Amino acid sequence: MTSETITAAASGRWKLGDLEINRMGFGTMRLPQKGEAFRTDAEPSDRGRAIGVLRRAVELGVNHIDTAAFYFSPLRSANELINRALAPYPDDLVITTKVGPARDPSGEWAAHAATPEQLRGQVEENLRQLGRDHLDVVNLRVLGTASIAERFGALARLREAGLIRHLGISNVTPEHLEEARAIAPVVCVQNPYGLGVRPEQDEFVRTCGELGVAFVPFYSIAGSGGQAGVTAPDSEEVLAVARAHGASAAQVRIAWTLHRGPHVLTIPGTGNPDHLAANVAAGALRLSEAELSVLERLHRGAL
Repeated sequence: MTSETITAAASGRWKLGDLEINRMGFGTMRLPQKGEAFRTDAEPSDRGRAIGVLRRAVELGVNHIDTAAFYFSPLRSANELINRALAPYPDDLVITTKVGPARDPSGEWAAHAATPEQLRGQVEENLRQLGRDHLDVVNLRVLGTASIAERFGALARLREAGLIRHLGISNVTPEHLEEARAIAPVVCVQNPYGLGVRPEQDEFVRTCGELGVAFVPFYSIAGSGGQAGVTAPDSEEVLAVARAHGASAAQVRIAWTLHRGPHVLTIPGTGNPDHLAANVAAGALRLSEAELSVLERLHRGAL
């Protein structure tokens, strides 16, 4: 499939609360660094190239960008790059960020997630870096299965104060979602998920759709490689579907994700402008029922 004229509009639309976006978004985790694997000691990316990728994403119709203040490498910050590339921001651009984990200036992860008191500082850090007076969507990134009520409640108070427009949660269980929704509206859930990745999440994905909550998978291309990027060869089943459509295996994985439901969004990230165009074009890829059946068996480990 060609990607020159395909935009993110081909993926369809969804609303995060009152914010309507294209389902094809862009993740910035890898943007501040060289290479496709997220590393705390990674070399900084080329600033001009990173800025160019962000601007090209918007030109291709991407109006949902996922970021976090803890996405940085030496000399580069995802939020700073977004600010430099896109401010003043387009009216329809939705920037989603995450709080909870923390990294020190050397890049090492803090041993514990932020306390409720520290979350306000993380929200203010994102506001400063992005040059915004409020954040469109803030996800509480969760570590473990303990209650999130206290920390999510702290973000709900910041929402009431006008610093946050909408709330989401990340890396969570169905119980977390139930707990959060009892405190404040939740517009999205971000969890690791993809073709053959965590099929036990299938029911949770469906539940989110029934509740009108967007499900936003991450690592949908990298699969089990996670932060390290793609580490295993694709199966013959995926490659056969790709050949049938003149597409890449990565495009098939993105398309499969979007086929999981109209509430499922995707935020593939890259610092490569060619990969960006190919990822966006995957939003136009329509898989047949027969192809989806084969991929479903593969997803569940039946092949």
